[in-house]
Amino acid sequence: MTSLRIREAVRALVVDPEQRVLLVRFEFPNRHVWATPGGGMEHGETVEGALRRELAEELGLTAFEIGPQVWDRTHIIPFLNGRFDGQHDRCFLVETATFEPAPTLSWEQLNSEFVFEIRWWTPDEVAAFEPSDRLVTAPRRFAELYRRLLDDGVPDAPFDATD
Repeated sequence: MTSLRIREAVRALVVDPEQRVLLVRFEFPNRHVWATPGGGMEHGETVEGALRRELAEELGLTAFEIGPQVWDRTHIIPFLNGRFDGQHDRCFLVETATFEPAPTLSWEQLNSEFVFEIRWWTPDEVAAFEPSDRLVTAPRRFAELYRRLLDDGVPDAPFDATD
């Protein structure tokens, strides 16, 4: 029996003063996914370094404090490039002033990483989102986890957000 090849990744729950959350839409062949910004850690990279790089690349966000880790999520799904069998995400809270995303990567580069849209969502929009076979959130319980964070505050230990 072989072990699974799991990519380590970091993500950020980017929240503005109006409690809006910034989400990224990934387009994969079988579905589109709204998720928190972030991505895989490069060899030798620290969690903080990876998160700062990812938020600069995807959002243009460079001046921010990394808050507490709010959830862990491991999902098993073969990567399209065949390199990994799944991913382990660590998601951290990043509270920031409202800003207009201005990625440092070009849209051509972002599209090559399956990123096609970035936008702010109000708590009501998150709650009203209705997933379908072709459009989901990651984690699938995103609305529940976000509401829990807004209602109860930062958890003592990260939530288990595995689907």
